Amino acid sequence: MTTKHIIFIPGKNPETHASQHRELLWKTLIEGVRRADRIVANALQTHVIQLHLISWNHLFYHTYMDISRDIPWIEALLNKRGPTEQDMHEANSWRNRVGRLIFKLADNIPLIIPLLPIEVENTATEINRYFDNIDNVGSDIRKILKQRLRPLIEKKEPILLIGHSLGSVIAYDTLWELSHQEGLHGKIDFLTLGSPLGMHYVKLRLKGINGKGGKSYPRLIQHWINLSSEGDIVALERNFQSSFKSMLKQGLVKSIKDYNHSIYNYYRSDRGLDCHRSYGYMVNPAVGNIIADWWKHN
Repeated sequence: MTTKHIIFIPGKNPETHASQHRELLWKTLIEGVRRADRIVANALQTHVIQLHLISWNHLFYHTYMDISRDIPWIEALLNKRGPTEQDMHEANSWRNRVGRLIFKLADNIPLIIPLLPIEVENTATEINRYFDNIDNVGSDIRKILKQRLRPLIEKKEPILLIGHSLGSVIAYDTLWELSHQEGLHGKIDFLTLGSPLGMHYVKLRLKGINGKGGKSYPRLIQHWINLSSEGDIVALERNFQSSFKSMLKQGLVKSIKDYNHSIYNYYRSDRGLDCHRSYGYMVNPAVGNIIADWWKHN
């Protein structure tokens, strides 16, 4: 029987220790799939070993986050049936619209970043640290993913690679290196959540950006699904079918699909609604349906 693998690459910010982080991701993933397809959720629960967490955040921040204060909020999320009217109102509020506008300005005019709110500057600094490979951190992070991904691709086992936020950038760059530096052959399915890959600031620094033709893009993606929630300002440019249309034209990918309308990430904590948090994405039935469909057809 073919072994199926789900590989999750988290976004930036410190995370808890890998074992606990994986456990929490698994609980939210199962709940999201259960809301979409109970039969698949039951099947997944007997295959816990198939979820691989690429724990890279400790290399970047040299610290772990104390998750204890977030656990009650994650439990509340698991028991929440969907977004409330307040959640939907806040996701589409003027505050989020202004935040999106600020990020759009920073994306198009990077020189003004030091003049913008500190959160924007901090985000840019962390992205730069990855792309500039300071202390070899970018290469070391991609190495962790390659060590898990390479042997599975070589064995031609079904893989769903899930990249959240900066994790989607790490995944994309890693797939490019495996394609063009290592000449690896094979195909995986790619799911991006709350991804900044469509931003000008990010796209101009991706691996292969200065390449010609097919060398500009990874060759290992079979189907690419991009999903972003309302109010997630990190997912600034959401139409990947347009942003990466050259991949379709060159036959490097069979399909690129975007899901970005009326999807709500309703994770909430004492800090308020967080439209970008990975747990909120994973528990969402829209994501659950994508995972269930992948599981049934691979």
